[in-house]
Amino acid sequence: MSDVNADGPVSGPGDGQHLAGVSIERGGGPLSVADLLALVRPTATAPPGTAGVHEAGLGPAGDVERLAAAISAAAARFLPDGAMGPETDFFDAGGTSVNAVELVAALARDLGVEVGLDDVFADARPRRIAEGWLSADGTRPVPDGSAGPAPGMSGGLAAGVPAGPAPTARAVPAGAAEEDLDLILADLARADALPWAGPPEPVVPRRILLTGATGFLGGHMLLDLLRHSDAHVVCLVRAADEEEGTKRLGAALSSYALPWSSEIRRRVTVLTGDIRQPRLGLPDERWEALTREVDSVVGVAAAVDFLRGYPSLRQSNVMGPLTLAELAATGRPKPLHHVSSVAVFNEVGIASMGEDDPVAHIDRLVAGYDKSKWAAEALLRRARDHGLVVTMLRPGGITGHTRTGAYNPQDLSSGLTSAIARFRRVPAFRSLNSAPVDWVSRVAVGVVLEPGAWGYNYHLTGRPNTLPDLVREMSLGGMGVRVQDWEEWRAGTVARLKADPVPELDFLARVLESPTAVKLCEATLRAPACTSERTDAFVSARNLPPAARYDAQAQLKTFEKLARDGLGRLPERDDPPYLWFPETMEGTLGPVGEPAGTACTLKLTLSIASMYQLQRERRIDIRGELSCALLHPEPLVVEQGDLWVRPQGGIPEEHGLRHTLLRYRLRLRDRDGRVWWLEGRKFARARRDLWRQTRTLTVALGREGEPASLEGQVVVPGDSYVREQVDGIRVDPRLSGQEKRAAKLTWLAWFGMEVGRGLLGPFARAGADLLDLRPTPTPTPTERDR
Repeated sequence: MSDVNADGPVSGPGDGQHLAGVSIERGGGPLSVADLLALVRPTATAPPGTAGVHEAGLGPAGDVERLAAAISAAAARFLPDGAMGPETDFFDAGGTSVNAVELVAALARDLGVEVGLDDVFADARPRRIAEGWLSADGTRPVPDGSAGPAPGMSGGLAAGVPAGPAPTARAVPAGAAEEDLDLILADLARADALPWAGPPEPVVPRRILLTGATGFLGGHMLLDLLRHSDAHVVCLVRAADEEEGTKRLGAALSSYALPWSSEIRRRVTVLTGDIRQPRLGLPDERWEALTREVDSVVGVAAAVDFLRGYPSLRQSNVMGPLTLAELAATGRPKPLHHVSSVAVFNEVGIASMGEDDPVAHIDRLVAGYDKSKWAAEALLRRARDHGLVVTMLRPGGITGHTRTGAYNPQDLSSGLTSAIARFRRVPAFRSLNSAPVDWVSRVAVGVVLEPGAWGYNYHLTGRPNTLPDLVREMSLGGMGVRVQDWEEWRAGTVARLKADPVPELDFLARVLESPTAVKLCEATLRAPACTSERTDAFVSARNLPPAARYDAQAQLKTFEKLARDGLGRLPERDDPPYLWFPETMEGTLGPVGEPAGTACTLKLTLSIASMYQLQRERRIDIRGELSCALLHPEPLVVEQGDLWVRPQGGIPEEHGLRHTLLRYRLRLRDRDGRVWWLEGRKFARARRDLWRQTRTLTVALGREGEPASLEGQVVVPGDSYVREQVDGIRVDPRLSGQEKRAAKLTWLAWFGMEVGRGLLGPFARAGADLLDLRPTPTPTPTERDR
């Protein structure tokens, strides 16, 4: 997982190693995490916890300071800047999840300090790692004044060490939750130091500060702000200088299929800074100028990582919003629009999730991400008491773009969608509160640009999906799924990802093996549907796109892109057929240019793997056999066959006299092993024999690699058409009776509409010719001679 809505690390001496880690983590490198773990497996023969520690002078009597310094030095090797202090969070310093795997193995190999990967995610400060390891078994002393074991410290073995309990077998220590609460309370008290503010001027903002523009949602919001207002947008980007920041912003937008033109660059100012630093890491004069220049603050940047603990996330997700609140309240009052999350409700058993309903009890939240979003909202509610106008924008799952298919590869929603499509199994859930990024972005920007909407809570979750909705739509799409309970689905998905690794889904496997992340997933799956009365009223009043369910049609482009990227899997030709029916045709064939007098019979089975196949390709699969004495005494078998419905999309042939209605292409093999080809077409003409046109196939046949040697016509007998192609339709037996009926009706409606359009085309063309009143020019003598 990574900071998907936050800016990346500033470049530095260790860039090559850091970028390699990011590449591997995001699936771009040559090694999967499993491969990486094998490479960094400790090779020391000394018993764990002895040789390496003693050599470093850090035996059982070693002190926290020296161990923290040694851990800092080890961690610095995996960071962009090559330096790290004992109180610096490893991830805030630029480390990735892959770097964390390397660090855990390096500590065990070089220092004999064995900590679990979850321990590093819980609190990645070297001093806390040292305290936790020294106090893990109660015998290693902790210096006076220590608070005891660090949050999440279990003393478990490093990932890749062939011993110790599986991550899912470990419980989250009670002390970790208590220390998180103490830290959260201390963070909330910081809001009392915020300046007092008056109401902002209720006008459409002209200069907007936007954080997180290099992230998935932030990038889409940047483009929507530019499309739907005249505002100039100042984008806070973490980079060494403005030139590098501009390149990073452009590259991020392009990766999400968003434009990056000179006009966009003209209306964007890149400001290099860091949301995690006091005053955004800006010089005093630049901070003061910013408080005067901008008239609206939009905070999208966040560390979205479900494995890290609250101490590791607080700098980005809590201190960052606090700094933006300080900016909004300093100088001219400005509205603050904070992108939060419905994760603030992630308490198992919560009754309702309305926009003004009480959020979860903080002591019942388990995941660090949930706690950090809860704390940020609590802090900003206190800021409201200081007069600051704060708008809470709460998305749920942010899914792919409905038109471009762009998705966030490190987002949990994308990972779950990929796993469901890939393995055809879905965990039982109550409601999925998710919406496409283009809708979330458009509504959020609508609120930012409407002064009358400021200062309230909005749920940007669209219309929730239910389990029956998802199962029905995937079944009708030819991707029938099996419903499993959560634990069965989790264990099965992890096992499949380990047996057949997908580098882009390594993060999902780690989430599904993390005890705290699993609790977050469970709370999400059991959550009630979000309600959004205020958002719905706002959308209706501003004529914005109404909230809609993220159904199969909305997901189509994202499903296609997931499949192209190797994450998901669309229905394929070799899948069991979703719907099929027989087709019999009889007629005569003869040598090319001669009368057709030899009987020919085609006994075919037409099938589709999914309705997606029809929508995208208008193609039907064909199997069966052809019997004709001119070819072979025995029937020829169809090895591969395709039928295209209206292949030219209505474009006529032969100057408008004939329109191709259906096109057949078969590859056949006779009993002697010879290969033949068949090309056939059904034509639509402006004639009254429409019924015969739909049944008559004009064919040409030849040996593979040779021109046609036979031609003729075959016709579907009138008495077999309804019996076979309507009553004879069969549907995947795994579907329910109601789903089978829906599949049949959907197919008949689609096919009937396409054939009807094909038959209508020639008549429309003939009518246009009759109504053409343009004068026909009189040919010149030369033209007549020609």
